[in-house]
Amino acid sequence: MPETTVHDKSSYINVVFILTDDQGVWAAGCYGNHEIRTPNIDELAKTGMLFKNFFVATPVCSPSRATLFTGRIPSQHGVHDWIRGGNVGPNAIRYMEGETSYTDVMAKHGYVCGISGKWHLGDSQHPQFSFNYWYVHQKGGGPYYNAPMVREGKLVNEPGYVTNLITDEALKFIDLHMDEPFYLSVHYTAPHSPWINNHPKEIVDSYDNCRFETCPQEEPHPWTKHNLHCFGNRECLKGYFAAVTAMDMDVGRILDHLEELGLRNRTLIVFMSDNGFSCGHHGIWGKGNATWPRNMYENSIRVPCIFSHPGRIPQGKIQDEMVSAYDFMPTLLEYLGLPVPEGGNLPGSSFLPLLLDQPVKGRENIVIFDEYGPVRMIRTRRWKYIHRYPDGPNELYDLAADPDERQNLINDPFQRGRIEELKAEMESWFARYTDPSRDGRIDDGTEPPDHNGQVRLVRIAR
Repeated sequence: MPETTVHDKSSYINVVFILTDDQGVWAAGCYGNHEIRTPNIDELAKTGMLFKNFFVATPVCSPSRATLFTGRIPSQHGVHDWIRGGNVGPNAIRYMEGETSYTDVMAKHGYVCGISGKWHLGDSQHPQFSFNYWYVHQKGGGPYYNAPMVREGKLVNEPGYVTNLITDEALKFIDLHMDEPFYLSVHYTAPHSPWINNHPKEIVDSYDNCRFETCPQEEPHPWTKHNLHCFGNRECLKGYFAAVTAMDMDVGRILDHLEELGLRNRTLIVFMSDNGFSCGHHGIWGKGNATWPRNMYENSIRVPCIFSHPGRIPQGKIQDEMVSAYDFMPTLLEYLGLPVPEGGNLPGSSFLPLLLDQPVKGRENIVIFDEYGPVRMIRTRRWKYIHRYPDGPNELYDLAADPDERQNLINDPFQRGRIEELKAEMESWFARYTDPSRDGRIDDGTEPPDHNGQVRLVRIAR
């Protein structure tokens, strides 16, 4: 597609990308949850396309976000887990230095780019990826009141509820740039922990009588390591649900503001989470690092994803095709008529025809790949194979017969051939795209002392 520069005020498309933190694919009404209140997210689904099978590239925040921005997997961009250090101060590290984001492309072609909320990719005090409006969280999470933020390069603790603050700044950005092409990242920390005593009391109390049938509190998984205090704890459940509902209310503020300014029909809105989450499902409270070894359960790798742009994207459409976070960058750029950067050995491809509800050839054999340090996964429509380097334990699930992943078939003698085929296909794919100097398999697979499951961050000088 030829390069385009945005200059025709009658044709450009604004973009608002709403990214939540730790929102399970089950945690929205439009995804079938009859207990949680998400009327504005549900409205987005009614006015757009809901993806039932959108997969992140890594079931934890920082590497997942890096993949969304760059289209590259962790064993290419080098961020393999949540970033604990190097976020602020004189020793801050730019983990994404040298990478190209879709916002770099958009800025080059006339867009003004802003971010409000969670960054968590290193050096939070200085704008990166061509953002010129920069209001971000100092780290990756923390208290919802008096939250640690970065305002104009300075470290501040902001009074008020952080979800509201993130929205307030987002609305300011829209007001400042409503007359020019803009891209806006609205990155909520919700519904990431903490859940107790961190959310508006009236919203928390509104879930007093909820039965939480959508969050079965199973016995803790044998591998579970985190949030053991939350099993059977209604306060954790109320807090998680309240965090989602409070965030949904602010999504409504953004939608209303775009309508009031007459911008809704010229704005693509994408709603997504950075990784999945379980609230007792499968005996887990958490995501990929909720267990040791790290897990690749569906609730960890599959996330809510909605694209809404009235007049262009069909409304009320539920899309069943499988797509990955590494497909997001090429899709967004093609949607906007902008070029995909060359030379990055990008593993993904645009799913624009799916967005426009047009026939697509070749997706019947689509395969999804994930990695989390030494854990890698290949998932077809029916089968999921998980391989843990160097010595396992490995898993094989027949998702058609066992969608809840209860029966591990790895030792089934009748599946040996299938396991060999899936493993060979998975290793061939990763060999094609992995930068050997950033290969996540270098992690030795031993559990860190604090049980947080962190994989070392692999970066090389450029």
